[in-house]
Amino acid sequence: MASAYPSSQPESFERLLKRIEPRLKAVLGRHRIPPQDAEDLLQQALLAYLYKKESIHEPEAWLLGTLRNRCLMYWRSKRRKLYEAVDTSLLESIAEPRQPRQEAKDLSRDLDQLIGRLPEKCRNLLRLRYGLGCPAPEAAKRLGYRSSSIYKIMERCLAALTRHMVQSGMIRDRDSTSE
Repeated sequence: MASAYPSSQPESFERLLKRIEPRLKAVLGRHRIPPQDAEDLLQQALLAYLYKKESIHEPEAWLLGTLRNRCLMYWRSKRRKLYEAVDTSLLESIAEPRQPRQEAKDLSRDLDQLIGRLPEKCRNLLRLRYGLGCPAPEAAKRLGYRSSSIYKIMERCLAALTRHMVQSGMIRDRDSTSE
């Protein structure tokens, strides 16, 4: 597609930004980026553009693509933080002997019910990993997985468990509450 501006006179940064602002906002909206984080993502993309501007041939396409990638990385990071929080809280709740006996039994029963709703491979992996305390490489070996792929499988299983925990009200999704 031919540029609206002749190549002899490069478009100013301000003019470029003004021209593609609606499309940048559309990318942020399409990815459902909260307003408080949208400005940060946009600034990151714009800074990256300013650093690399001399080597960029299609500024509009580059900025839109970079912003899309930043949006994807934003949500991956949010999901990873939630999974890590669940992972940590699972380990703490299972290992914590200070809880009242009935509360620990209730939590254990609730977790067992939620794990029971997961696909068989996730049930087996989570029970080995957290119920029996097997290290990830040993759990991979017992279940016939490659040890190099067990962490990705474990992340997917924890993601499924996290969704069930949020749906059941056992935990709250941090992104849906105001802090």
